[in-house]
Amino acid sequence: MSFFCNFQSDRCPGQINGNPLNGLCEKVCVQAKKVFDACMQQSQINDIVLNITNLTPSNPTYPLTFISAKSTVSEGTISNLLIEPLAERPHSARVKADVTIPVSVAYTDANGVEGVATSTVTVTKDVILNIPSASIMPYTVESVVSLVSTLGNYTGDNQFTIDACVSIIIKIVMEVELLIPSYGYTPIPPCQEYTQEVCAGFFELPMYPE
Repeated sequence: MSFFCNFQSDRCPGQINGNPLNGLCEKVCVQAKKVFDACMQQSQINDIVLNITNLTPSNPTYPLTFISAKSTVSEGTISNLLIEPLAERPHSARVKADVTIPVSVAYTDANGVEGVATSTVTVTKDVILNIPSASIMPYTVESVVSLVSTLGNYTGDNQFTIDACVSIIIKIVMEVELLIPSYGYTPIPPCQEYTQEVCAGFFELPMYPE
């Protein structure tokens, strides 16, 4: 079983039934990453040049034919970060940064042999976000990324030119200690082992057709 499979407890994750104050037993201090502000931008970016490396298998027969490309991690790398507080908007700032997305590229070579390679895509973001007021603890800027492409062409010298759908979330975050209400420790149910029942479905059939 699991939290959501036939496990009965008033101290497990799920929807609240009845009085939400029932069972509260303490105030706990937890260390967490607090998000002060965030925004998402989704766009189609055309004519992205991918310089591929780490070709597997090595030494393919050229030219290559593009199949697809997709991001390999959910967190992008922030560089060239510029934060400019806006005088006309208290607690707001212009946040400009380059977000680099690691990408895996699938292709076939001239002999039809499938291969994969790695590359990166860098997207510049220039947005307005709320920032926390001055404090001892510093805030940081993080990004959540996703890239997918099924349209591209090989342009020679281990380069592809692609059109891609790109989603980027920019977040202002800080590692903090939060005081939150608690229902105490969560009881952990035993796991339900997965078994493939060979005869499942067959034994449920009627003896004779209806």
